[in-house]
Amino acid sequence: MSEVRRTQVLVVGAGQAGLAAGYYLRRAGLDFAILDAAVTPGGAWQHYWDSLRLFSPVGYSSLPGRPMPHQAGLGAPPGRQAGGEWPDAAHVADYLAEYEKRYELPIHRPVRVLTVENTTDGGLLAHTDDGDWHAEALVSATGTWWRPFIPAVPGRELFAGRQLHTRDYRTAGDFSGRRVVVVGGGNSGAQIAADLTTCAAAVRWVTRRPARFLPDEIDGRTLFELATRRVQADGPRISDLGDIVAVPPVRAARDRALLHDHRMFDALTPTGPRFADGTVWPADAVIWCTGFRPTLAHLAPLGLRTGERGRIDTVGTCATADPRIHLLGYGDWTGPASATLIGVGRTARQAVAEIADRLR
Repeated sequence: MSEVRRTQVLVVGAGQAGLAAGYYLRRAGLDFAILDAAVTPGGAWQHYWDSLRLFSPVGYSSLPGRPMPHQAGLGAPPGRQAGGEWPDAAHVADYLAEYEKRYELPIHRPVRVLTVENTTDGGLLAHTDDGDWHAEALVSATGTWWRPFIPAVPGRELFAGRQLHTRDYRTAGDFSGRRVVVVGGGNSGAQIAADLTTCAAAVRWVTRRPARFLPDEIDGRTLFELATRRVQADGPRISDLGDIVAVPPVRAARDRALLHDHRMFDALTPTGPRFADGTVWPADAVIWCTGFRPTLAHLAPLGLRTGERGRIDTVGTCATADPRIHLLGYGDWTGPASATLIGVGRTARQAVAEIADRLR
C-alpha cells in the first residue's frame, strides 16, 4: 500500500478558483497541495469555443496578484470604451498557466480525486487515482464544466440529428449550411446562436422565457461592480436587470435582425422540435446551452446536506455541516461573482482567512 501524503489544506481543482485559493494559502503560510484532474493547465478555459470573448477588459479579468497581460492584436470591440480589450478563451488559458508557474503553486496533475472521507483523527482522507492524501481542511474548486445539464425533453432519444452541449461546441464552421436549434436563454445560448448566424443555413434560438438583454453599455466590469454592491447590501441584483451581456457579436446579430428568440418547444421528433402550435421545425442539430451542475460527487461520503440543484448548503464558502470544507467558485451561492476571474479572488481570500483562523 502506498504511503498517505499529508498536508494542512488540500485544494481540489486548479482552474481559476483553485489558483486563487493557492495564492492566498501561500500568503497565509499554510502547507497545501492542489490536485488537478486535467493533463494541462488552463482550467475549463482551454475547452471553450473558438469565438468566445470575455465580457470584461483585461483590467477586470485578473486573479489576485498578477494582472492579466494584453492579448496581442486585440483592441476594444466596437461600442466599448477606448483602451478596453476583451481577450479570447485561449488567452485566458495561457494566463492561468503562467500564473501557476509565477507563484510556483504545488499542483499535482493529472490526479483525479475520487472520494473524500473522515478519518479517526478528525481529518479528511482524499482517495485519488494516484494515492491518498490526508488533510485538515479542504477547498473544493472543481467547478461545473464536467457536469453538463440537459433537461428531460420528451422525444430527445428520437431525434435523428446531432445533439451536443455547450461544452462540445467549437466553431460555427462545423455547422455550415445546416439548420440548427440552440436551446438556452443565457449568455452561452445567445453567443452560440449569434456565432452560428455566420455559417449555418438557419438558426432557431429557443428559450423558456423571452430573452432579456442587459443594457448595451453593461459589461463584466459593471457586473462585478454590481456584485460588489450586493455584498455591501446596496444595489440591485444583476438578474433584475437582465440575463445576457450584449457582447459585440451578439449585439451585431441582434441589430441585423438575425437573432430572434422563440419559446421552448414541447418535444423533439425524429426530424426536429415540435412547438406548441403543432408545427415541426426541420433541423440537423440541437445544441443544448442549458447550463451545468456543480461537480461535487467526491464529497458524497461526507454526507453534507445538499440544497437546490445538487448544491451544498454554505455560509459564504464554508459548508454549514462541516467547517473543514470550503466550496469556491461555483457561482453566486459561494459568493457574488465568485465564478468570474476577478470575483473569485474576493471569496478565495475570505475562505483562506477562515481556514487559517480555524487551523491556528
